[in-house]
Amino acid sequence: MTHLPPPAEELRLLDNELRQLDARRALLLTRRAWLITALRPPVAPPLPRPPLHRPETTAPRVQNVLLVLGGALLTIAAIAFTLVSWGRMGIAGRALVLGAVTLAALGSPVLLLRHRLRSTAEAVAGLGLALTVLDVYALHEVAFPDTNGLGYAAIASALLAALWTTYGLALGGPRRPTGEPATPARLTLRLPLPTALAAAQLPLILWAAAADAGAPAMTAALLVTAALDTALALRVPVPSVRLVAAVGAYGLGGWGSFAAGWLSWTATGPSAVARAAALLLFAAAIALAAAWRLPDTNVATWVASAGGLLTVAALGGVPRSSLPGEWTVPGYLVCAVALLAAVRTRLPEPMRRGLALAAASVQAVTVVWALPPVAVALLGPLAWVGRVWTGAPSTAREAVASDGLPWPPYAATAPLVLVVVAAVLALAVRGTRWRPSATIGASALVWAAALVLPAALGIPYWAGMSAQGLTIVAALASVVRSAQPRPVLFLLALVGSGSLACLSLAAEGTTLGVLAALTVLFAAVSGRSRLAPVAALTYATALACAVGASLGWQPQYIALLVLLVPVVAALLAARLAGSPARVPVEVTGAVAGLLAVGLAVPDPPLLALVLALCAVIAAGTAVREDRRPVGYAATALFVLAAWVRLACWGVGSVEAYTLPVTVPALLVGALGRRKDPLTSSWTAYGAGLSVTLVPSLLTAWIDPDWPRPLLLGVAALAVTLVGARHRLRAPLVLGGGVLALDALHELAPYLVQMAGALPRWVPPALAGLVLLALGATYEQRIRDARRVREVLGRMR
Repeated sequence: MTHLPPPAEELRLLDNELRQLDARRALLLTRRAWLITALRPPVAPPLPRPPLHRPETTAPRVQNVLLVLGGALLTIAAIAFTLVSWGRMGIAGRALVLGAVTLAALGSPVLLLRHRLRSTAEAVAGLGLALTVLDVYALHEVAFPDTNGLGYAAIASALLAALWTTYGLALGGPRRPTGEPATPARLTLRLPLPTALAAAQLPLILWAAAADAGAPAMTAALLVTAALDTALALRVPVPSVRLVAAVGAYGLGGWGSFAAGWLSWTATGPSAVARAAALLLFAAAIALAAAWRLPDTNVATWVASAGGLLTVAALGGVPRSSLPGEWTVPGYLVCAVALLAAVRTRLPEPMRRGLALAAASVQAVTVVWALPPVAVALLGPLAWVGRVWTGAPSTAREAVASDGLPWPPYAATAPLVLVVVAAVLALAVRGTRWRPSATIGASALVWAAALVLPAALGIPYWAGMSAQGLTIVAALASVVRSAQPRPVLFLLALVGSGSLACLSLAAEGTTLGVLAALTVLFAAVSGRSRLAPVAALTYATALACAVGASLGWQPQYIALLVLLVPVVAALLAARLAGSPARVPVEVTGAVAGLLAVGLAVPDPPLLALVLALCAVIAAGTAVREDRRPVGYAATALFVLAAWVRLACWGVGSVEAYTLPVTVPALLVGALGRRKDPLTSSWTAYGAGLSVTLVPSLLTAWIDPDWPRPLLLGVAALAVTLVGARHRLRAPLVLGGGVLALDALHELAPYLVQMAGALPRWVPPALAGLVLLALGATYEQRIRDARRVREVLGRMR
């Protein structure tokens, strides 16, 4: 029997044989692929294809250009024939040539359309239409040479429009009756109908011009033509006709509306005003009718807005001829307010939106008209700053009007306009989105009306002042009563108070009373706005100055009274911790302190006192933990006060001015190093030492006497020794430097004498010896310098 291995051994042998077969098969497949590639004939590289030239235009465009150019050339030739060669032919020849050419040009499109050559038919039809115009011109020259040119043109344009319309409809193709099978659509001409409509724009206008009918008749002709265009644009389905009609409607309608508006504005009699109003109402009816039928809501809104404006212009211009000039704007405003009634009707939404836009536009224009008297009433009182206490005027208008800002004419009704617009904003705006803005706008308009009313009515000066004060009180009362912040209302009250304060400068008693009242008033509402304490302190400052001037004090003494304001500001700021009004209050107090300093400048002794008091106020502020940096300002003010006092005593020594700075600076530096031992000596003592040593050194260099340099040298030596003892870099360097320069200053005269006594060759020789010595000991000097640097580096 044949020996069989165990199953595991046999399985291993089979796997080994299979792996060898797979490797052999892969080798054979690789060889086969190479042989196939080697036996294939070489393939020639592809030849480069020539670049394709793409046409720059399309065939239909080329066709249209050629047809248009051909028709234009034929038209030019026909015009040249009519104008130049017309007189060389008899009547029969003329009629035969023009008639034949016109009939051929108008009849050819029929055959061309049957052969489906539509573009060519359009070009030939255009030539035919142009020839009909030439026929009309030739007929006038031959048969009606004495007729009115404009009248003949009006009749001819109407006949041509009718002829071209008939021609266009005739070539428009019959409609397929309902129920018949579909047939290939018949081609139609597009040119005759829009051309006919373009010619139809002229008859009425030319007729009015020929009849010398005047501006109203010409305006009526424009508007009637625009009405016909509007009707065609809304009803005719042909796009080209609708486009021409829309252009005519907008163009002629706008021209006619402007002409009617100008007639209304320049009309002087009731009949002229009535005619202009009728034309404007007609234009408004056209616009509103178009807005009713327009499918585009945006366009309908704007067209309806134009109709609303024309309605206001028509109705508002009627009473203008019989009322005074100041009632012109209120008349238009009343019409605009009445127009808002249409917003509550069942008109389409675009129309209601457009009418509301028109009413709002008119009201905005009237508010702009009322702004000049508001500006005069607000800014006119500033003129009293230059003529304080020169006497109260007799009326409120004289108080606000001046040469620079005269009272505007026709401004007597400005308050009425502002109040009416404010009432519309308060009552008409109901939406939650715009309601807050409308309320703010109404409040501002009412405030402006109250500001202008005294001057507009010309009431007495005292009554005008009282009315303006009551307005401010009412505004601040509204701010206090409101549960929500009312910043706009407060700002209006603040602006009005500034105008009232300037207006009160006319009389002494009025100034004191108004400033005191404003101070108390804004102090009472200081919890409702961060600007209220600022306003109260500002008016308190002005009151202090006014009281001092009323008592006859000099400005330097008034400064002491003004200093009460920084004291109050500092105390108030301490109570306003965490309030946003704290910083504005402190800034206002600082400004009042600067004002006090400026007032005290003419009197140096009193200036020193004012500076010292300001320093005390600043030091009291710096006591608070979060206001420590104010201590620097307090120190500076104390130093300035000391300097001014020394100058008043006639002290001329520099050290008297610098030591008051050096001593506090050194104390502060010592305290700082005690708290933080790592603080550099330059940071702690550098500034304090420099303030005294440097000015003293500069003074010593120009001082011919010996006591100052000697004392400066002793002081510099003491500073140097202290720096060496405590190993402090700043005292060592500053004291040693000043000591060396001071010694050089003292030895300078002897060095000069020695240099004059020595021969001239001695200085060069000494310089050479010095250079040799330096070169010989260069390395040693470098090592010594490094040691000095290391020693100084170990110092603090």
